[in-house]
Amino acid sequence: AFAINQVIHTDSSGITETYTGTHVIHASVEDGLGEYVFQLDDGAFQEGDVFIDVLPGLHVVTIKDINGCGSVEIELSVIDFPQFITPNQDGYHDTWNIIGIATGDPTAKIYIFDRFGKLLKQISPLGEGWDGNYNGNPLPSSDYWFKVEYTENDIQKEFKGHFTLKR
Repeated sequence: AFAINQVIHTDSSGITETYTGTHVIHASVEDGLGEYVFQLDDGAFQEGDVFIDVLPGLHVVTIKDINGCGSVEIELSVIDFPQFITPNQDGYHDTWNIIGIATGDPTAKIYIFDRFGKLLKQISPLGEGWDGNYNGNPLPSSDYWFKVEYTENDIQKEFKGHFTLKR
């Protein structure tokens, strides 16, 4: 059996970091006796089973037995999100949205909550994103939480996190 694990190492260097951190994919073979090589997207095959600094988006990991006994391709999403939104109409960070699953699952849903758990908005990763308003009124600078529900390889998944709205 083949397994793919996604690991996210967060960077604690501060708000200047646009996204959450470094994305790592670890591809492993369970119960396999052979020797394997690993490929991310259309890159070169490698002996190591770890891919570092993977960009957000839809990816294909190929695991191949070096003796020609078989291979498998596994499609997966690397999800990321901006750590902040500054909706001041300057063209930079005016809206907030998840990146990495828009083409992978068009039925994905994103829910945005305030610090008390009140649902403020439901958006699609295919849309323009959230503008920091609730019922047409601008919300104050604060941290906001989100939940993403999506399907990957016919498995229902959920991803949660938070970001800052700065006015």
